[in-house]
Amino acid sequence: MEVITAVRGFKDILPRESGKWQFIEECAREILANFGFREIRVPILEKTELFRRSIGESTDIVEKEMYTFVDRGDECLTLRPEATASVMRAYLEHSLYAQDAVVRLFTIGPMFRRERPQKGRLRQFHQINAELLGLDEPRADAEVILMLMQFLTRVGVEGLHLEINSLGCKTCRPAFRDALKVFLAGREAELCADCQRRLAINPLRVFDCKTESCKEVISHAPRILDFLCPDCKDHFANVKHSLDIFKIGYKVNPKMVRGLDYYAKTTFEVVTEHLGAQNAVAGGGRYDGLVKDLGGPDVPGIGFAVGMERLISLSNLDDDKFLSAPEVFIAAIGERAQNLAFSVCNHLRMAGIQAEMDYAGRSLKSQMKRADKLSSLRVLILGDREIEEGRAQLRDMRGGTQETIVLDNNVEQTIAKIVRGS
Repeated sequence: MEVITAVRGFKDILPRESGKWQFIEECAREILANFGFREIRVPILEKTELFRRSIGESTDIVEKEMYTFVDRGDECLTLRPEATASVMRAYLEHSLYAQDAVVRLFTIGPMFRRERPQKGRLRQFHQINAELLGLDEPRADAEVILMLMQFLTRVGVEGLHLEINSLGCKTCRPAFRDALKVFLAGREAELCADCQRRLAINPLRVFDCKTESCKEVISHAPRILDFLCPDCKDHFANVKHSLDIFKIGYKVNPKMVRGLDYYAKTTFEVVTEHLGAQNAVAGGGRYDGLVKDLGGPDVPGIGFAVGMERLISLSNLDDDKFLSAPEVFIAAIGERAQNLAFSVCNHLRMAGIQAEMDYAGRSLKSQMKRADKLSSLRVLILGDREIEEGRAQLRDMRGGTQETIVLDNNVEQTIAKIVRGS
């Protein structure tokens, strides 16, 4: 019978890898908590309309990549392709804005997009998302970027570059859109079919296209930074000034628009040269109109997402460093020794000490090999004769030393002796 394998673009995270994932998630939780962010856990399944209204009908995500289906109740549902829309839905549904004027939230979990799998990019992928709501303040933008850069530095990723831009607002963006339409008029044949279709809906999407012909055309296009209104210019200048205070290096990239329609004013990406065309490890920006567009109050917001798979592929973290090893392996020879080993092993576990034993009754040599394979720190060697004499051997697997310990009638006392040997 043929073995069933995982769906293409979906990947198992094996025990050898999971320690590294846990370390990165723990770093994220610690740093986010230091900045006042609290965890929210949202469903992976949402009503499709949520993403259509928030992400934008003309984006690649909505047009091509979402896992969408009609359930038995004839409701159109989608596996979440990103987290911000889901967090905003929860923020509104539970009136979190009424509990506090400023709300800091984060979530960690899987997202789903049906796109071509490649290095660091899967159809089920994982993100760390942070959202700061209630502050229309350039220093808040810098704070979020500072937090992101501290996290990336903490997990040991090197060779990263921060790029920032401003996408303007509803006041200044229409003039830029009109100028872009004029520039692209007569060049439609040089654009890909997707960009040709989007010209009338949202010409800014051309900036986000990865097709070489479109990238060549847009390289000579007008720059959004030349169209910013005084308020947006001042906001962007203060963001840069706030980043300069912390000596955070950055490059202004006027062609960066991000892939979602809800962004405005500050946008940013952290990129690397090691991932090819899809080179963003993390990205985000300000989305001041999103909450209102979803039917809520006019609350400003800014956030980011970090791709876990890409982050891990770039990290220099050694899998072996995060493998969990038993503190004690109990090698028992004989039926009486096996019974005592079973009791001691599980008492150790309940006392918070990682312990292992062999249930197969194999030879001492085989059990010692097993302890070595598990990288156990110590081995408690028990035999029926040793139990009769009230003693056992405790071997230090790293130092190569061995000592005799006295077995008391009380198992708890035996545990105490082993703990003292640690």
